[in-house]
Amino acid sequence: MYASPLLFIFLFFLIVSWIVSSKLKSKFKAYSKVPINYGMTGAEVAQKMLRDNGLMNIQINAVQGSLSDHYNPTDRTINLSPDVYHGRSVAAAAVAAHETGHAIQHANSYSLLEFRSALVPLQNVSAKLLNIIFIAMFFGAFALPGLLSFDLALQIIIACYGIFTLAAFVTLPVEIDASRRALVWLKTAGITSHDTYGKAKDALKWAAYTYVVAALSALATLLYYVMIFLGNRD
Repeated sequence: MYASPLLFIFLFFLIVSWIVSSKLKSKFKAYSKVPINYGMTGAEVAQKMLRDNGLMNIQINAVQGSLSDHYNPTDRTINLSPDVYHGRSVAAAAVAAHETGHAIQHANSYSLLEFRSALVPLQNVSAKLLNIIFIAMFFGAFALPGLLSFDLALQIIIACYGIFTLAAFVTLPVEIDASRRALVWLKTAGITSHDTYGKAKDALKWAAYTYVVAALSALATLLYYVMIFLGNRD
């Protein structure tokens, strides 16, 4: 009886996520054909941005995948996909500078980045708890008296999705700030020109939309389970 609304939420955000992801890929493809000043690769852009900010102990790696770029605060590495690492385009420069922005956040002890990192272990535990609960529910374990009440199961689910939602919304300002740092530096360092700056900004804007969709999806799922819990108590 509760499956249909949850399925609708899942399908709705799946479609929206696909639309945003497709738009991001098309933007990246288009801007990958637009050269930047000095003909620098993404790896060189990241390296120069690190040097300009006095950071010399951060490694820049090439990793497999498309748009798999990320900064790892655990080992302090900037990891760039092949198209970004070797690319000499506006798209490659924008993404590389964005990930370098995260490295600068880390070096400057940016509070929201530290908070997001602190939530990672809680997210991992929450994911494991949800797997256990949903598997148990699938096999009808809650029909067994005294094992685990439906209300308690809902409370655990709500707590887990609460952590996911909090992490997703904390991620938004972290990503926006990294893009802001990237765009300011790209402009002041002369990596982008008057014509290419807007394209770099547009590419990072669509990347940010993916995080907005993820946050709204997490919030919708959380509210769904809260409504079930409140309805079950009436």
